[in-house]
Order: sequence, then C-alpha cells, then structure tokens
Amino acid sequence: MKIDAQLAATIAAVIDEGGFEAAARRLHITQSAVSQRVKVVEQQIGRAVVVRSRPVRATEAGEALVRLARQVELLEHDAQVAFGLGDADVTAEARVRVPLAVNADSMATWFLAPIARVARQHPIDVDLHRDDQDYTARMLESGEVMAAVTSEAEPVGGSAVTPLGVLEYRAMATADYIGRWLADGVSDDALRRAPFVDFDRRDTLQQGWLRARGIDPWSVPRHYVPASHDFSQAVRLGLGWGLIPVPQASDDLIELGEPRIRVPLYWQQWNLRSPLLDTIAAEVAAEARSVLAPY
Repeated sequence: MKIDAQLAATIAAVIDEGGFEAAARRLHITQSAVSQRVKVVEQQIGRAVVVRSRPVRATEAGEALVRLARQVELLEHDAQVAFGLGDADVTAEARVRVPLAVNADSMATWFLAPIARVARQHPIDVDLHRDDQDYTARMLESGEVMAAVTSEAEPVGGSAVTPLGVLEYRAMATADYIGRWLADGVSDDALRRAPFVDFDRRDTLQQGWLRARGIDPWSVPRHYVPASHDFSQAVRLGLGWGLIPVPQASDDLIELGEPRIRVPLYWQQWNLRSPLLDTIAAEVAAEARSVLAPY
C-alpha cells in the first residue's frame, strides 16, 4: 500500500492546527477538501486517523502518518539543498516546519539562542512544544515533534540520543521572605510552614527538595505559577521560595541550602539522516556545553 505524501501532509496539518478549518487555511484549500482527503486516507488504510474532538487528536494510525509527513518534508528540504537551491529560491509553502519539544526552564535560559541561529541560516518555521523534561520524549515517540530536550537517556522509538549536560537548581528566596518565614533558620519546622512556589502539578522539583530534607511536601502551603519567567519572578517578589535554575540565579536571591537538584538533559531526535536536523542538533549541543554543568 502506497500512502500519498500530500494526504499524509494534510493529516499532519489537521493535527498541528487542531482542526479541519484551521488546516484548510494553512493549506490554502477548502475545509471540504481537507475532510475529503482525511476520508480518502481512512478508507485507504481501513481505520480512523483522527479523533474528531476539540482540538482534533491523532489516533495511533494518525501518529504514524504525521511522522511520515514530517520525515518527507525534512527529506525534501535536504534534497533541495543538495540540488543547490538557496534560501532565496524557497517559497513560503516550501519552508520546513520544525516541531521541537523542550522543557520550560531550558526554553527560558538557553534553548532559544541556538534555534535562532539555525533560523537565520535555513528557511524553517519552528514550532516549540513546552512540557516537563520527564514528558517531552512522549511527543517524539508519537511523531508530534522531530526532536526533544528530555531527561530520558534511553532512546525512544529508535531515536538518536546526544548528552547535553546538567541543569542545576538551587532552592532560593528573597531576604524579606527569609526574614518573615525563616528568621530562625531553615529548619524543618519552619519549612513546613513556609509557602513555596510550584511550577505545576506535574513538576516534582520542589517536592523532591523537601523530601530530601525529610519533609512531606503535601503538608506545605504552595502557590502554582506555571511559566518559567513568572515562576522566578514570583520568587523574587517574595511569594515563596523556589528552585531556580542556576542560569536564572542572581544576587537578589539567597540560597536556602542543600540539596542542589541536578537534572541531566539529553537531545533525542529521529534516527533519520538529515543535514538540517543534524545542524539543529549541533547548535543545541554547542549552546548546552556553554551553559549547562557537566555530568
């Protein structure tokens, strides 16, 4: 059975845009044409490829088609480069969409710089997906992204893995906060009463720091601030203490003490020989070496 690349690209557009109408706008065709293409694919393979929810989601078969579409697009770009076509020869429709997954703290501290360097040299449209580093690899496995910054050292779905380094965190707070909540020292009793800032309900960094000190984190008051810059700003405003990535640490914050949390990070990408994807990986690894701590 041969899958038409245009049909696979349509499925990817539907999933990327979250619906048929938005996919039609991106592809410059009618919504009816998008629906017809999806129907043709489903009839061809004999199973549903999208869950018609809001937003639309890919089925397992749909995920395979999305992976196919992204790989074809990537290989087409690499072929154009091999043919000697420069960036000026690439039309808007021929630009390569590059979906990548990254954790919030990497995005806020070091990841955007290498991506910007690549974008200045290549006609790419970057589509960043943010999630906790413990979950980004799932997006790679499903085909939602081409590559991911992840805490998982084991390759998922036959991906290639490159070690990046360690993002180190320190528990920190302002002097005013310490004077209010920890004036007699950073004791276990004081930490049980002192509110902290948590990123979201999937983040376990603050909880891990408390557990390492023998404190049940669920008995401690907390504030949820689910954005990296806003999280550090909340700590700087005295809302609570929090684990700050070393690249975001500054003199206006005081470290509360051990342990320092170390999160090893890895770059996982499709195990597909692509000069463009390899260029992105090289830039990301170079930036990581200059910012992250060694293992």
